Amino acid sequence: MHHHQSSIVLSSKSLDTDNDKIMSLNPENSSSSTPRSFATTRWTVVIAAGHSSSPDSKQALAVLCETYWYPLYVFIRRKGFQFAEAQDLTQSFFAQLLEKDRLRVADPERGRFRSFLLASLNNFLSNWQREARAVKRGGAVSTISLDFESGESRYDVEPSNDLTPEKLFERRWAMTLLTNAVAKLREEYDKAGKLALFESLKGNLGGDTGRVPYKEIADQLGMSEGAIKIAAHRLRQRCRDILRGEISQTVATPEDIDEELRHLFAAVAN
Repeated sequence: MHHHQSSIVLSSKSLDTDNDKIMSLNPENSSSSTPRSFATTRWTVVIAAGHSSSPDSKQALAVLCETYWYPLYVFIRRKGFQFAEAQDLTQSFFAQLLEKDRLRVADPERGRFRSFLLASLNNFLSNWQREARAVKRGGAVSTISLDFESGESRYDVEPSNDLTPEKLFERRWAMTLLTNAVAKLREEYDKAGKLALFESLKGNLGGDTGRVPYKEIADQLGMSEGAIKIAAHRLRQRCRDILRGEISQTVATPEDIDEELRHLFAAVAN
């Protein structure tokens, strides 16, 4: 498939680094345990609404959709739809999803926003030809903000491989989670006046791959090598905790967090 020239430059090395980062956060390497109490999350608000969709549940769903729309867009593009059509389909899908009666299909027994969203999209695409007769191009516009130009630029640099739309969706979902977690981690370090430390250590989130020697970082920051090792451990642990928090927004129970993280880890590893 041929794409137009991208305005965003990403290297395959950067994608590999992202893979390394999420694999280093594999729950098998984590000492985190399931919390005894599970805070109300966006997805639990949505599924609790049931047949009487509330403004809070629709807002929670809209935030989730704005966060994770790109994996769906990639799925549609990999299905063979071109930019304009993929844009229309994505907009129409979210417009329908955010209608009041559509929230009834949120099934707490299936518990994961990722699974719900992909199943809903597959159902939407299967009915697309019939529904397209009633919806003119551009006629259905969702109320959430989607930057399709940026999305298409990102799609331009997706690796040319034989990944199915489903597998590419899983990988992009995992990368979205990781990107959000690292952005929040950076913000925390910035607010704490430790941005230089974060920038120096962020390359070490991916384990041994591309790691800058601790001695080199220590010399740059005027710290001891031992202090840098401790800081790197805390950085990885905090990133893992934030990632688990991001996942908790998309599952129904605390027991689902580690299982979802393992699933996404497998999607990247494969």
